[in-house]
Amino acid sequence: MNKKIKTPYYIIDENKLLNNLKKIEYIKTNSGAKLVLALKCFSTLAVFDLMSKYMDGTTSSSLYEAKLGYDYFGKETHVFSVAYCENDIEILKSICSKIIFNSISQLNIFYNKVKHVKLGLRINPGFGFSQFDLANSTRKYSRLGVTSENEIISVLNKISGVMFHYNCENDNFKIFEYMFDKIIVKYEQIFKKIKWVSFGGGLYFTKEKYPLDKFCEKLENFSKKYNIQVYLEPGESSILNIGELVTTVLDIVKNVKNIAIVDASIEAHMPDLLIYRTSAKIDAKSGKNEYIIAGNSCLAGDIFGKYKLSRKLKIGSIIRFIDAAGYTIVKKNWFNGVAMPSIIIKRLNGKIEMVRKFSYYDFLKNLS
Repeated sequence: MNKKIKTPYYIIDENKLLNNLKKIEYIKTNSGAKLVLALKCFSTLAVFDLMSKYMDGTTSSSLYEAKLGYDYFGKETHVFSVAYCENDIEILKSICSKIIFNSISQLNIFYNKVKHVKLGLRINPGFGFSQFDLANSTRKYSRLGVTSENEIISVLNKISGVMFHYNCENDNFKIFEYMFDKIIVKYEQIFKKIKWVSFGGGLYFTKEKYPLDKFCEKLENFSKKYNIQVYLEPGESSILNIGELVTTVLDIVKNVKNIAIVDASIEAHMPDLLIYRTSAKIDAKSGKNEYIIAGNSCLAGDIFGKYKLSRKLKIGSIIRFIDAAGYTIVKKNWFNGVAMPSIIIKRLNGKIEMVRKFSYYDFLKNLS
């Protein structure tokens, strides 16, 4: 890496991205499914040209994300929102190929305005996979999706498809298979009457040794049996292991343990880790040197994690946090006015390109 590039920065590696995209292409070819990028996880438009060659479009959670997908990614533009307002619908109805509603009441409210679009309804099957209750969309009292089968059947004349989103970081094929079969049995009468279904995201099918052939066979058999187009909405699976947050050690303090303070912040630059109380993955060999690596905001809990490293850290040491593309760049914020990491792309040909550098004026514009 060019030592002249000032930390902190996010770096996205297009060759690593291509590795994931080729697995996506394999799934498309061998299952007949279509795959759309979940923009809520990753919206770095500097690599959209590459991603759009392998994916079928985007799925979004808001008007702004939908506009981003429509303007810069192209192909199919799907949108799902927990609740739409009338102003959003007026724009979405002209740019989206599919609009998915979270409730029957919203479907009925806006139906006459959007009936020319392919409409869908989110279903809550009442079960799912997530290691975190915060991310479990099928947890008790969840507001996400319709639970009554009879109510869904009553509006089948208004929709052409349905969407399930019941997985979160699920890399276990057997668990996927069990829940998939359960859904088919439970909603068979609905599948016989619709044209498409999205099984959402949260499936880690780009992980090493994931049984892609079995996965494809499962999707293809379902699709052929019910003559239905299957969609998947990968977010993190699309960009697994393609990005890093690169930082520099600014200071090392001691309070019983050695604490290395870097020029970035988990609160500002990797907030998902703070939310779910997980540690950042680090690109370093393990050893006997123990460190707490912490951020440079004033939040006491701004800690990337506890590590045992083979090397001793010193002021100026580079720390690289890996698998840092998902839910980071889309969630970064200006807490404490901490310097925002630049965004760098390592292109397929190895060229390093800085696509965004932030300044005080970006911070200023983010304020009132």
